[in-house]
Amino acid sequence: MIAQKQIKQSAYNSDGFIKKYQRLIKEEVLPYQYGVLCDQAEGAEKSHVIANFINAGKALRGEDPQDGFYGMVFQDSDAAKWLEAAAYSLTVFPDKELEKIADDLINIIEEAQDSDGYLNTRFTISEKEKRWQNLHEAHELYCSGHMMEAACAYYEAVGKDKLLKIMLKNADCIYNRFIIQKKGGFPGHPEIELALMKMYRVSGDIKCLELAKYFINERGRDTHFFENEAKSRDWTVWGSNPSDLDYMQCGKPVREQSIATGHAVRAVYLYAGMAELAAETDDTELFSACRRLWDSITKRRMYITGGIGSTVLGEAFSVDYDLPSDTAYAETCASIGLMFFASAMLRNEINGEYADICERAFYNGVLAGMQLDGKRFFYVNPLEVIPGISGESPTHRHDLPQRPKWYACACCPPNVARLISSFGKYAYGENANTVFCHMFASGNVKFENGVEIKCSTNYPYGFEINYSIIKGGKKIAIRIPKWSKTFSVKINNKIEQVKPEKGYVFINASDGDEIVLTLDEAANFVYPSPRIPRLTGSIALCRGPLVYCFEGVDNDNDILSLKINTKEAPKASDYDNGLLGGVSTITVSALRTGDTDDLYFDEEPDEKRCSAIAVPYYTWGNRGINQMRVWMPRT
Repeated sequence: MIAQKQIKQSAYNSDGFIKKYQRLIKEEVLPYQYGVLCDQAEGAEKSHVIANFINAGKALRGEDPQDGFYGMVFQDSDAAKWLEAAAYSLTVFPDKELEKIADDLINIIEEAQDSDGYLNTRFTISEKEKRWQNLHEAHELYCSGHMMEAACAYYEAVGKDKLLKIMLKNADCIYNRFIIQKKGGFPGHPEIELALMKMYRVSGDIKCLELAKYFINERGRDTHFFENEAKSRDWTVWGSNPSDLDYMQCGKPVREQSIATGHAVRAVYLYAGMAELAAETDDTELFSACRRLWDSITKRRMYITGGIGSTVLGEAFSVDYDLPSDTAYAETCASIGLMFFASAMLRNEINGEYADICERAFYNGVLAGMQLDGKRFFYVNPLEVIPGISGESPTHRHDLPQRPKWYACACCPPNVARLISSFGKYAYGENANTVFCHMFASGNVKFENGVEIKCSTNYPYGFEINYSIIKGGKKIAIRIPKWSKTFSVKINNKIEQVKPEKGYVFINASDGDEIVLTLDEAANFVYPSPRIPRLTGSIALCRGPLVYCFEGVDNDNDILSLKINTKEAPKASDYDNGLLGGVSTITVSALRTGDTDDLYFDEEPDEKRCSAIAVPYYTWGNRGINQMRVWMPRT
């Protein structure tokens, strides 16, 4: 039984902090990224995505594809995620020029689709005989999944169904191979599972639901599938190990899985699809597996920032409590996937912890992935950076001290764009009797059940959230974050004693009601579990949903000699509109250890009292290369 569903992005007209970011996506990120896809962005890695689709169309017409295919085997997905981001952006900022660019791209994609519905530029431009021969590595289903998501978003945003029809034809092609012809197999990189669930909800095509069930249920049944597949061909993409079942989450059938393993993005994409299917089919066994995997991630394998995947080796989960700050991987896409998983869990069960994690991942793990000007991006999100070591030492080469303009493997930049543009889908939900405020986002929301509200807040830097009920008649469920030690609720200027139920307060909302939620605005120290060996004797700083970090530029270019005095309470500054796009800083009492030329010494070093300044983690790396730490030693 579905507990609640996401709203459509078109139902949310944003304002405040979120609208600022969505405007950045529209005005800077989408044009910049489209320039990259067209190989027109100066200084950025070559993409060639649009050219690949054009060349695939030429190949299908028997023309010379000229420069052939360029890029990663999953290069098509960059165009899909850009289209999805553009679709969501059009719901907030209608723009005929952007819509035409998207329509023209869809026309190019249509010409790249084979007559049987197959759509993949890599295997259309060349090597057609290799189609479907390498489910382990070739990402054909992954690329289809992302284009399906784009098709659903574009149809819901502007009402045009050309891309939806293209992808329904593609789904028929996949259905014919795996269901009718019974060729067998499942994707090496999960993604199509959650995409097929979206396609089913938008189109009503039962074949999409059947395919989602098939790929989820088939996973882990034949643990030798990828090994046998590899033996049957004489080529590979990367030389990946087909026997590494944990890496691909296929060591057991999904209903038997309990521990989040392997490539972190693959994992949460899979788990999101599982949770979506569990809600749609009321599959309690599947949901129980999702719950175990959720606990595995959030209770033992997640960074304070909502980052997941602690090792560069396979971009993967390692083992419980292995959460190093300086060699963290914490791919931006993994935090986005964690938000997908959290939102899918909310479809099954109203529980504030899912929205708590969704919020943590967004404000820290996701926003940190993009520079404040929208033109540089992190793939990897470390919690400690030391210039001269980070990005240079062989053990730290993946942890860069500044964001590049683009990547050869460019999954993260368009993923950030589509997530921010679709924020309303994660902030609000509904069922027949209730509207849900999972995250605090200014703007107007029109729900399908007839309720209309206006939310006004300066969140995440202001902690008063005002809801004006324009049209009521249902319950409004407002999340009380776990981080907020105190809260108060006023209804029509009268303080009400309301008790949270699983993290939400439920209020009967009538036309014209004014509801004011006030949350705890204090900055506070956060202590790590003693089971995390790298963090013994450390503290971090948080305020509201924001994790803070210390940068050298604010602290005499040296944070390594600082120890934080936890006996004095941290103090948040007033909001500074001129700093880092607008932030509040936090000042703490600290001790600074005197420097010496000796590598080791046997006398106690001098320590001087001082103050240390912290900024929100998502803003780090915007003022040049300098030191950064989230976790600091404490006195």
